[in-house]
Amino acid sequence: MSYAEVNGLRLWYEVHGSGRPLVLLHGGYGAVEMFAPVLPALAGRRRVVAVDLQGHGRTADVDRPLRYESMADDVAALIRHLGLGETDVLGYSLGGGVALRVAIQHPDLVRRLVVVSAPCRRQGWYPEVLAAMGAQDERTGERMRGTPPHELYARVAPRPQDWPALWAKTGDLLRREYDWSAEVAALALPTLLVFADADSIPVGHVAEFFGLLGGGHRDAGWDGTDRPASRLAVLPGLTHYDIVASPALPAAVIPFLTTQVREPA
Repeated sequence: MSYAEVNGLRLWYEVHGSGRPLVLLHGGYGAVEMFAPVLPALAGRRRVVAVDLQGHGRTADVDRPLRYESMADDVAALIRHLGLGETDVLGYSLGGGVALRVAIQHPDLVRRLVVVSAPCRRQGWYPEVLAAMGAQDERTGERMRGTPPHELYARVAPRPQDWPALWAKTGDLLRREYDWSAEVAALALPTLLVFADADSIPVGHVAEFFGLLGGGHRDAGWDGTDRPASRLAVLPGLTHYDIVASPALPAAVIPFLTTQVREPA
């Protein structure tokens, strides 16, 4: 458990387990603790490097906006700083967007990618979710005091008084339009998409995202030879808010990370 000085940021990371590295990126307003329920299962098969992103958890904010692209550069710099080489990367929600940008911006560093409950374009969220994201600001942060995310932040953050500012900067990020469809279609690494069957992202976008990765276009054939390199898991009985704590998540992820899959054409 330590800090790495990268890109003008003191980036907090924790290492658990041994073996091939797997970087974990948490969701918005969270920290590495978000993965606590599934960490033992993942660390039992991997050297897990869990990161607190800019302004989250133990990583203090700096004078720059929150952007998926810059946070992806931070993660890439950490991978290089630790000498991890080609790394598996898993991100959930906000961290899923960051993980996707790591693969797009630094393809040489990512062996396999796992995106959990995150779209590849902003309009991939349900309209009511977009409306809630658009309303996030300092006042929302003040109303969230006393909730479990705030209690964790107050306990571990270097500057607990930055809680409202985190909501303001995250709201600014979440209101920005983006569409990474063309870059997703150009990805040349095996990718696993994991969603809940009652996620904040409609199944239509899930199918679109998977289609960009080569999935869902044809029958795999009796021997599976036409199966795409990427995978899709829709976990039953879960939502966007509890998928990250479910044992079904590592049960879906570990086989993807540990079995051989065909490289994308």
